[in-house]
Amino acid sequence: MYCTVEDIIAEWKREAGLTQRILDSLTDEALLQQVYPEGRTLGRIAWHFVSNIPDYLNEFGVSIAKVPNQSEVPTAKEIAEVFKVVSSQVTHSLQEQWTDDTLKQIQKAFGRMESNATIFMGLIKHIVHHRGQVTVLMRQAGLPIPAVYGPSKEGWAQLGVTPPL
Repeated sequence: MYCTVEDIIAEWKREAGLTQRILDSLTDEALLQQVYPEGRTLGRIAWHFVSNIPDYLNEFGVSIAKVPNQSEVPTAKEIAEVFKVVSSQVTHSLQEQWTDDTLKQIQKAFGRMESNATIFMGLIKHIVHHRGQVTVLMRQAGLPIPAVYGPSKEGWAQLGVTPPL
């Protein structure tokens, strides 16, 4: 659990860096990859979690600029750029607006009473969840996958190792 704002910012920066590597690897063609014919596209999933960050944080008391035109999925480059800007704003807003005591404050979130630290951890988990979906769709679209928590297939190959099954 996060005990200090420094802890939460460090975790945010780690996860945001991993997410940025994934988003920087997207192509406009890959954004059209779908899970199934009526399902969301890779682009819609990526844009959902990127554009949702300010809404989520504003809902729980962290002021951050909203992402304009959330309904239209932009280009792959624009998704990655918006995430970079939003990610930086999150770090700045947390430094400016939260204290270690703020992390302990309790408020209602999704029908439960939660600490701000737990609510913020939920945002990170939301991004990680969708980042996993994006990487599966990237693989289906034929894109190489950057390493996240360990080597990807491509990473193992660069190491001269057959990936474990």
